[in-house]
Amino acid sequence: MTQLIHNIKTNPDSRRLIVSAWNVAEIPDMALPPCHALFQFYVANGKLSCQLYQRSADIFLGVPFNIASYALLTMMVAQVTNLAPGEFVHTFGDAHLYSNHKEQATLQLSRTPLALPTMQINPTIKSIFDFSFADFALQNYHCHEAIRAPIAV
Repeated sequence: MTQLIHNIKTNPDSRRLIVSAWNVAEIPDMALPPCHALFQFYVANGKLSCQLYQRSADIFLGVPFNIASYALLTMMVAQVTNLAPGEFVHTFGDAHLYSNHKEQATLQLSRTPLALPTMQINPTIKSIFDFSFADFALQNYHCHEAIRAPIAV
C-alpha cells in the first residue's frame, strides 16, 4: 500500500496502480486462493476510481461485503492522496448464487431499496496507516432486518 499510494501521488497517470493478492508460489499452501485477486486504481479529473477483479464471487454473502470494503478503501486512498473518490467498478470471473441461498436472495430482491447512507471520514488523517475505527461515521444508515445464510467455503 505504501508503494501504491506513493505512485498515485507521484505518477497518477500510471497504468500500474495495481495491488495483487495472487501469488502462484503460495497457492498450494492456502486453504482457498484469494477470491478478490487484484485491484487497480485510476486517476482522472481529480478523482480516484478503483476496479476490483474477483475470480470467485458469492453474490449473496460475499459480494455486498466486498463492495462496501473496496468502496471504503477507495475513499480512504483518495483522501490520503488528495483526490476525490471516483467510481468503484467490480468485475467477476465466476459469479454464483449458492443453492442454499436462493430463498434468502429471493427475499432480498423483494425488498424496497432504501436511501443510501453517507460516509464521513476524519479529514485530518493523511496516512493510510493512521486510520482507526473512530475516524469513520456512517450517517443516515437505514436497513431492513438481517437475512441469515450459511457461508460456503
